[in-house]
Amino acid sequence: MKAIIFGINGQDGYYLSKLLNDNGIDFIGVSRSDGNWERGDVSDFVFVENLIKRELPDYIFHFAANSTANHSAVFENHKNISDGSLNILESVFRHSKKTKIFLSGSALQFQNNGSPINEKTPFDWNSLYAVERIYSTFLARYYRKLGISVYIGYLFNHDSPLRTERHINKKITTFVKRAKDGSHDKLVIGDMNVKKEFNYAGDIVNAIWLLVNQNNFFEAVIGSGKSYSIREWIEYCFSKEGLNYVDFIEKNTNYVSEYSVLVSDSSLIMSLGWSPSVDFYQLADMMMES
Repeated sequence: MKAIIFGINGQDGYYLSKLLNDNGIDFIGVSRSDGNWERGDVSDFVFVENLIKRELPDYIFHFAANSTANHSAVFENHKNISDGSLNILESVFRHSKKTKIFLSGSALQFQNNGSPINEKTPFDWNSLYAVERIYSTFLARYYRKLGISVYIGYLFNHDSPLRTERHINKKITTFVKRAKDGSHDKLVIGDMNVKKEFNYAGDIVNAIWLLVNQNNFFEAVIGSGKSYSIREWIEYCFSKEGLNYVDFIEKNTNYVSEYSVLVSDSSLIMSLGWSPSVDFYQLADMMMES
């Protein structure tokens, strides 16, 4: 058995590579950056086609993307998400129809009124990032009609010690450790009342693996279904170090959140027997101790 992971150098690629190793599956990791993997760009059709034609993999996982919905990443996200998905799908259609493909979807591509989101929730093109994810979903549905096994996991917020400080959870845990060491800086935060899921990337990857190894359904929302506020994360992380967060927080009055609550209804993936193994507090401990 063989797999290709596009976006090997992100947290999802890392945890998936560990899972594949544990299952005795050979894999090729692909990234645009230097490292112990194959260097290449998923938006380059010639590269993608040649790789798939050469390897004829059993699985392909597409994680390559800039993990931001910010408009400034519009062209990068278009290349990675939309062009990348099309390149993979067309290459598999031409050369390796046995290959199972996983494409990452996002919680942000759905209409969100604060209620739990599931596979039947309508899409919402509220950002260009959402547009790219929606486009790749319809690409998958088209190629599925041509006989290609294409799976989509609509991933809700998930983190790990591998996150960078671009991401709010990691920004907070890193700041708390600096504060414990005597820093008098302020942590600038937007809306602390925003509620979202705090999932562990390793758990999300386990759900992805479960999804692609069954044939009853091909699209699934993946998340814990449990939401917590940013304030709760801040309070817990500061309290672990014996600090009062109020002494360190500065509010960003110009910040406007994309949502007030973002939570999943993951009953479909859970019907296969998946459930998260790491909860909110364990994830905070893990990221604080890394």
